[in-house]
Amino acid sequence: MTDWMGWLVAAGVLVIAELFTGTFYLLMIAIGLGAGALAALTGASGPVQTLAAAAVGLAATAVLHRSRFGKPARSAPTRDRNVNLDIGQRVAVPAWQDGRARVMYRGALWDVELGPGAQAEAGDYRIVEVLGNRLIVANS
Repeated sequence: MTDWMGWLVAAGVLVIAELFTGTFYLLMIAIGLGAGALAALTGASGPVQTLAAAAVGLAATAVLHRSRFGKPARSAPTRDRNVNLDIGQRVAVPAWQDGRARVMYRGALWDVELGPGAQAEAGDYRIVEVLGNRLIVANS
């Protein structure tokens, strides 16, 4: 097997690994290995092939890291529906006292507070945040 075939086999293995893990960083390293294959096709020596693969892989990884795809969106866990399944659920509030209430939710009494911009009137509300044992709600 020639050098360029070895580089492409290694790149193919990384692409398959990326499909199983879901990280784009392995894909960027595979691009670097593809550059090593191109260097091998042009007849470059082994160290030059390795340097080309490393340089392109590092550059591609750095570009990905600085892009919006390299960093996960940061949101407060108290407002993230993926962290707390209560976010988005409905709760019935019979009466308010100074922007606070006690309601029965999931078989227990909870303190409820109005979220920003919510109106204090009896009715159904949507949970927008959970702070400890307090539900922050907004109008439905």
